[in-house]
Amino acid sequence: MYICSSNKIFIATDKLNIVNFRDYFVEGTSITSKEIFSYYRQFTPELKQTTLNWRVYALVQSGIIHRVGRGKFVIGKGSIYKPELSSKIKTIHSKLKKRFPFLLNCVWNTSDLNEFMIHQPGKFFTLIECEKDATESVFYYLKDLKYQVFLEPPMDIINMYVIESVEPVIVKSLVTESPCQTINNITTVTLEKILVDIFFDDQIFAAQQGSEMNHIFSTAFEKYIINENRLLRYADRRGKKEIMMRYLQTISKNRQ
Repeated sequence: MYICSSNKIFIATDKLNIVNFRDYFVEGTSITSKEIFSYYRQFTPELKQTTLNWRVYALVQSGIIHRVGRGKFVIGKGSIYKPELSSKIKTIHSKLKKRFPFLLNCVWNTSDLNEFMIHQPGKFFTLIECEKDATESVFYYLKDLKYQVFLEPPMDIINMYVIESVEPVIVKSLVTESPCQTINNITTVTLEKILVDIFFDDQIFAAQQGSEMNHIFSTAFEKYIINENRLLRYADRRGKKEIMMRYLQTISKNRQ
């Protein structure tokens, strides 16, 4: 049964067979649209494709499943990752907004990774990513404000100076079309961006490499809804899509 209201279509819950659907698929696991189609066709083999599409749509709208990629879904409520914004991040953002009102930037802190890690690092960095042409201006502005700030520091500078700083701030260029989100009018990272960044930058994220990175990825996928399409698009922007795809396959096998 289909009910139309305010240009939205609702499917009667008896058609969705939600109780059995939840028993059939394991909570927290990812499934494909083909698997959902197969599930419904075991009861009604002659179901049309359009009917199946509407059932998937209804499951998403009701929160039974969440879309994590093209034709990919996760079972259960799930949650969207939202990093905590410290008072320091809020202050820096406010100063940058006042000084550079039209600057596109993304501000976050590596302490956001703590909840995904086994071994907690002793040093955290505030990262300010902005348009490449503005990195030097932002660097000198923050330096004038007496922040312990570093511009795109190489590994030797990180080891010699950044790690020794009390509250280091790193300014780096923002990759175009980076997947960011806005929280309280502050542009910050998404989990998709964090995962790609730690995968490809073993200098700033030296503490998150090796087995620690494997644990970060596995924990992230278990705790939050991750849009794999968005993640892979960003990896593609960094020229590493194929490598990332192979790594995700490996992580997925290890979680099974």
